[in-house]
Amino acid sequence: MAKRQAGEALEAVAGTDSPASKKSRVDHHAPNDFQNGTDRVARIRLEETSHSVDESEDDESAAPRKLRQERPDEGYDDLYLDTIDRHVLDFDFEKLCSVTLSNINVYACLVCGKYYQGRGPNSHAYFHALEVGHHVYINMQTQKVYVLPEGYEVKNKSLEDIKFVSNPRYTKDEVMALDRQAKTAWALNGKEYTPGFVGMNNIKDNDYFNVVVQALSHVPPLRNYFMLEEFTSKPELVKRLSILFRKIWNPRAFKSHVSPHELLQEISLRSSKKFTLTAQSDPVEFLSWFLNNLHLALGGSKTKPGSSMIQQVFQGKLKVESQTITAKADVGDRLRFEEAAEVKVDMVRFMMLTLDLPAAPLFQDELERNIIPQVPLTAILSKYDGIRSQEHLNQRKRYRLLHPLPPYLLFHVKRFSKNKFVEERNPTIVTFDARNLDMSPYVEPSPAHHPPGDPIWYDLVANIVHEAVRGREDSVEGEAEKHAWKVQMRDRSREDWVQVQDLFVEKTQKELLYLGESYLQIWERRREPKKKR
Repeated sequence: MAKRQAGEALEAVAGTDSPASKKSRVDHHAPNDFQNGTDRVARIRLEETSHSVDESEDDESAAPRKLRQERPDEGYDDLYLDTIDRHVLDFDFEKLCSVTLSNINVYACLVCGKYYQGRGPNSHAYFHALEVGHHVYINMQTQKVYVLPEGYEVKNKSLEDIKFVSNPRYTKDEVMALDRQAKTAWALNGKEYTPGFVGMNNIKDNDYFNVVVQALSHVPPLRNYFMLEEFTSKPELVKRLSILFRKIWNPRAFKSHVSPHELLQEISLRSSKKFTLTAQSDPVEFLSWFLNNLHLALGGSKTKPGSSMIQQVFQGKLKVESQTITAKADVGDRLRFEEAAEVKVDMVRFMMLTLDLPAAPLFQDELERNIIPQVPLTAILSKYDGIRSQEHLNQRKRYRLLHPLPPYLLFHVKRFSKNKFVEERNPTIVTFDARNLDMSPYVEPSPAHHPPGDPIWYDLVANIVHEAVRGREDSVEGEAEKHAWKVQMRDRSREDWVQVQDLFVEKTQKELLYLGESYLQIWERRREPKKKR
């Protein structure tokens, strides 16, 4: 093709008309009576308007707008619902997009169980529907089900079971009947389970957490509160514990166990990774941290007692008498201890009572066997009778419980002692009866709260037991042992006892509960029958 000469017009060479110049286009729309100064501003605005109109027309012609269906076609409202696979659905794990790891606007694919963010034409769920052919998704916050890529909402009663498993909800009558009616349920694989007594997944070393949550889920006032109240505006710690309690008691679950992953992630974050799912921790330390943080998350006060459900259930009052002991040297340079004349009395509040075990024997018996001593629960409770004193550093102290006692008592049997070199475990067995624990000898009499001389009965609700596990078969004596935890809980509807250790759930006998190394116990105050007038 020959080059165009400078003197030739473009349309003469190419055979096409040249586009109109900007000046001619503006002049075509502009009036002729523009004056200097004002006509320049008007001309610029008119140029911008003409450009925007032309560009929008070009974009619409180049890329047609994507249309979304608002509703399914008539007769096709159940389209794709047969592709849902309930066996792969697991709503226990944290709701994070599998691509972006975002927790905002997350949808779950009901075909493969994966989480994706959003459902718009540029979202990962939309691309997943196009690439893999999975079309049904549920919004994890609103519980609405959509079909992608069409984008319409599906309203079908066959999806109610999925919505209930994702976020179980109960009426007040259903919650109140949990302890009265014995229920048996079946998972999708046909396995039988009892709601409230399900296994909990031990992801790595979080069994210390599992036993505490299982035990707390069987404290009726606490359980009912977290299952019935609405916690939308509360911190994430409260919301995640609430949904875990509701899943533990779910009679329509797809699986016969639950996973605490979602709550554990929040606890790890709030505790600055002090309590994680990858490292073993002490259940008592975790319970103390957990109850205090729940109290604050529920709006409780640091100074006002009984300001949250946590304190209303577990908090009690204790009288502490302390007397200072001083060491002096007499004339013969002998050390002499003198007690101060003043006895200081303090009133403190507690959430948990620590029970000290007697020292374990150092030597073997005549058959060269280690002796495992036994001590009654009432013997170690005598620490709080207000008579026996204990020495702490340079002080002698006495303890006495005060009325009114809390509805539930937490006992910590102190088995472990640490020093700079090693952690020692006391294997002493604590014997007890699961019913009829009389707490009146350990409470200072108060006729205004309780008739003097009448017993104050408590019954056992949950018993957390420690098991020492050797790391290897060839491990030597004194090598660090691994800790394993299990919990024994009372089934009120059947008057049976159930033992849960991770995913293993089995019945046990009430008479054999004390044979393990009890570490943490929850006792419930028996309701006194109302006297007729």
